[in-house]
Amino acid sequence: MPDDIAIRLPMQRSLGTARQPAEGISPLLAREGHSRPRSLYIHMPFCTHKCHYCDFYSIVDTRDRQQAFTDRLVRELTTLAALAGPIDTIFVGGGTPSLLRPDLWRRLLAALDDHYDLAALRSGSAEFTVECNPETVTPELVSVLVEGGVNRISMGAQSFDRRHLQTLERRHDPDRLPLACQHIRAAGITRLSIDLISAVPGQSIDDWDRDLRTALALRTEHISAYTLTYESGTAMTARLHRGEFAKASDDLEADMYEHTVAVLRDAGLDRYEVSNYARPGAECRHNLAYWRQDFWLAAGPSASAHVAGWRWKNTPRLDEYLGTDDDGFAPICELEQPDPTRALMDRLMTGIRLREGVDAARAIRDATRIGKEQELRAAVHAAEKNAWLTASGDRWSLTDAGFLFADRVAADLIGALI
Repeated sequence: MPDDIAIRLPMQRSLGTARQPAEGISPLLAREGHSRPRSLYIHMPFCTHKCHYCDFYSIVDTRDRQQAFTDRLVRELTTLAALAGPIDTIFVGGGTPSLLRPDLWRRLLAALDDHYDLAALRSGSAEFTVECNPETVTPELVSVLVEGGVNRISMGAQSFDRRHLQTLERRHDPDRLPLACQHIRAAGITRLSIDLISAVPGQSIDDWDRDLRTALALRTEHISAYTLTYESGTAMTARLHRGEFAKASDDLEADMYEHTVAVLRDAGLDRYEVSNYARPGAECRHNLAYWRQDFWLAAGPSASAHVAGWRWKNTPRLDEYLGTDDDGFAPICELEQPDPTRALMDRLMTGIRLREGVDAARAIRDATRIGKEQELRAAVHAAEKNAWLTASGDRWSLTDAGFLFADRVAADLIGALI
């Protein structure tokens, strides 16, 4: 089965409401020669309904706070802009970003253009992704997004089967998705990604095959195919514990995963990360920045940033985000200071999930500096012996069998450093 055990390393500090380190990072970037972040994540928390499997921060807003949210978000983005380099990737996630009113999108996009270096976006060499729900995609919205430089849409389909959408408590009409794609392409956006979920209770491999082929028929260049995970605190997990349905078997999960690889590879979409498939050159550059442990800025409640080895997470509460304005900075709930062991752990955790794998020489060099070279080499050897990892050459990368145990391999490598 695909090994989807979550690896959650403890944060170094839990702060409640506290000041971001961002204001002190600008001189540090110059002093230590770090490059400025070239990626930006924006989180929009609004949803029409909380899907039962989702553990991202989202709310059904009954008080219509879109205007207040946009005002606060623009204030935060304006403040953070002093830290940014020329922007290569922007990703707006949620929540359901396509729920934001078009007039507020215009204001947000204008603020980005006013305060950030978007020359690469105007030249067509940058990537600007917005997550959308098919029910909320309209010609007006897509036109506004295109005018503001958006050139990639990530569509949350999850399934094209009404039965499985109902199990997930995903409230959209699958018949609307082709129409949404028509609106997107008519506006000039050709880069389209579709999210799907496998191993839904009651889903057969034939059902899953139809979902994959339906997504391919929409001429998508990128598919994110996730195995359903039962996250702590979600309604889906509570229903599982109440016995409302049975979890898919490990064997079925593994069969679905291997079927995904075969079907998408045959269609020209190769696996470049455990759950992500793309045509050549269509990989999500923004997510690659995360997995390669580049630097990125983040705005909005619950958004997490990584700059010069510092990591922080904005508080995941909209009221607190709206009510706390620290010279533009948002309140944070978690903070990690730069730490060489943690940095190597992070790089191993995310890098091993990529087809390109991990830079072996750099990992060994960093492990040597913290006195863990032999332990890391032993963990790599064990994974290689299990035929999960290829350790020849200058990269450590998963084998086809190893992709089924990616999190297990990552956990073992990280465990060697503790």
